Order: sequence, then structure tokens, then C-alpha cells
Amino acid sequence: MGMKKRTKVSAEFNMSSLTDIIFLLLIFFMLTSSMVIPNALNLRLPGKSSTPKNQPKFTPTEVKITRGGTYYLNGDKATRSQIEKVVRALKKEQTKVSLIIVPDDNTPTEKVVGILDIAYRYQVDAIMTDPKDRAPIKG
Repeated sequence: MGMKKRTKVSAEFNMSSLTDIIFLLLIFFMLTSSMVIPNALNLRLPGKSSTPKNQPKFTPTEVKITRGGTYYLNGDKATRSQIEKVVRALKKEQTKVSLIIVPDDNTPTEKVVGILDIAYRYQVDAIMTDPKDRAPIKG
């Protein structure tokens, strides 16, 4: 008696369990990504603003930092504590205070961060520029 086995190996793959897992992962990542709060700087980009145009003009304060770590406040040599006192006084008398930070090439990073820290603590706008692109402040 010649009985043949009729068991053939099926080459089909069941995709239903794989699609379930993919949909669950998709839902998981969609929900968790909406809860993530990025830790980034609050930058104001140029463009239209809703502030009135008849605001009084103000002169920004320039802080230049040399390679050796010497500070110059509006052209006069100053220390970090003197700069902090000036920023505190300006913040008390004016509503809008702005610092322009001009570091030389190879300025120590901690010197620049020190001035940025002062601006952050007193909630002052700070702009850092390249000394080659900077024209002197007239005021």
C-alpha cells in the first residue's frame, strides 16, 4: 500500500498579530510624544509684532569681552559685578533693557555665560554678535 503523506509545509505568514503590535506601538508613541516638553531656549524670531510703534526709543547696553576675559561696558572697562549693578539699575528705571554681548574670538566660554546668566536673572534681552559684524553703538 502506497500511502503518501499529505502534510505540506505552508509558506504563508499570518500578518494580523504583527499589525496589532504595530498599531499599539503607533498609539503609544503618539501619546507619549504629545506629553514631552522640549527643554529649549525661548527665542524670538524676527517678524511682525503686535507691539505699538510709538514706544519710546531705548539704547541697548553693549558688553564686550576680550580674549583675556576683560569686560567693557559701553566702551569702559568694568568687572562682572559692576555690569550686574548697571543691569539691575537699568531694569529698575526702564521697562525694556537689552544687552548686546560682543565676545572676541577664543573668549573663554565661562565669561560669556556669566553675562548671559546676569541677563537671565534680571530678565533682560541678550543678543550675542560677532565682533566683525558689529558697528559701534551711537548714543
